[in-house]
Order: sequence, then structure tokens, then C-alpha cells
Amino acid sequence: MKIEGGCYCGAVRYAAEGEPVLKAQCHCRTCQTFTGGAPNTFMAMPAEGFRYTKGEVKSYARPDKENAVTREFCGTCGTQIVARRPGFPPVVLKVGTLDDPTQFGGPQMAIFTEDAQPFHGIAEGVMKFDKLPPR
Repeated sequence: MKIEGGCYCGAVRYAAEGEPVLKAQCHCRTCQTFTGGAPNTFMAMPAEGFRYTKGEVKSYARPDKENAVTREFCGTCGTQIVARRPGFPPVVLKVGTLDDPTQFGGPQMAIFTEDAQPFHGIAEGVMKFDKLPPR
């Protein structure tokens, strides 16, 4: 699978190749903050197949959190492109940045549902986990 996408203003572009390791929606409070209240819909893609093709990203990881996730985003418009989680090699690619979001196809699971809000929809048949799924 080959995926291309970028930020809202067009300053940052990327390409990702390979098969998704995971397709999910995350309901944790941190993701709700980043999305403006909704669950975060993402594809975990092999890191070796991911590259930026245009522009430079800024990154942020909370200094007060052990093993904090690093978030990469456009410094101009603020669109979050990927997150990188310590101990999890794939890049967590935000589905809203894909040129063709239909390539996502839908989540396999919903994670951190213990933080889900009553207005968050989870499709019937999608596996649900209060936290992360067992490895």
C-alpha cells in the first residue's frame, strides 16, 4: 500500500509505504485534546516506509511525562501528522492527513475506551479495549 498526504496548508507532505500494522481510534484524553474532542483515528505504518517529501515538521514531547509520545506537526498550520511512541517502532499516522482517507477503510479496534465520551461513536463489530490491547 502506498499512501500520500500532508498538512492543511500544504507546507508539509509525506509518503508512506507498506501494510498498516494497526488501524484504530484512540479515545484517551490526550488524543481528545489534540483532535478538539473527538477520538483520534490513525494508521500505524512501518517507520522504514515513511518519509517527509516536502517541508519540515516541528515536534513536541511533554518533558514531564516518562516515555512521552513525540508528536510531529506542521509549524505553519499546526496539523499533527504523526506521533512516535517509545517502544513502538511504527509511525502513528493521522488519517485526516491522507490525500485519500478512504484508504483507511475503518478501524480494527478502539483503544482507551475508558476515557470515551458519550458522544464518541464506535462502529458495531469494532473491538474495544479499556486501555491498550494485550500484546
